Amino acid sequence: MARVAVCFEPLDVDEAMLAALAAVIGADERAHADRFRFARDRRRFIARRARLRQLLGAWVGRAPDALRFGENSHGKPILADGPCFSLSHSADMMMLAIGDAAIGCDVERIDPALDWPPLAETFFTATERAALAALPPEAARRAFFACWARKEAFVKALGLGLSWPLDAFDVSVGATPALLSGGAGWAIAAAPDVPGFATAIVAHDDGTPLIILPLADPLRAAA
Repeated sequence: MARVAVCFEPLDVDEAMLAALAAVIGADERAHADRFRFARDRRRFIARRARLRQLLGAWVGRAPDALRFGENSHGKPILADGPCFSLSHSADMMMLAIGDAAIGCDVERIDPALDWPPLAETFFTATERAALAALPPEAARRAFFACWARKEAFVKALGLGLSWPLDAFDVSVGATPALLSGGAGWAIAAAPDVPGFATAIVAHDDGTPLIILPLADPLRAAA
């Protein structure tokens, strides 16, 4: 049975928490953070990288600062001697998924001001665009972000980066996530509901149900 553990983390933390998290990341990550133009983006990057280290470290039983990350040939992050994982972030929210096989996750803030139809016209398939066009405006907006999250999660699971076009496969735009075409060998599922966001998880299909579990945070449990 395929199992994926998932958690969501807020990235806008107070000064005390930010200082504690900054002590967790490495020198290269601190240098990366310093290159952000805006303080908000710098703070969110620090929180994101530190929480990734803490949660993965707890999963594998290693100190957060002992983790060593790399990339596959298409730039997908990997953890040396660790489980498969996928990290996504949007606005002030981070999503982390951990499993024992290839996975991808995505979280997207539902932006009430985004002019989304041109994006759908550029990146979505004819089937997806037709399904969106059949919906009333506000439902179509939510469905657009659901569709985008599902497509991003699938591409992340493939690990091929931007080399795999978003219009090379079809996903559902309704409440129930599905890979309609071009997704053989993969399973998709809804993540726990996060108000104001669309989420999706894609994992290697082993022929059994894809089970989504909460990812425990031992730091909060001990608080």
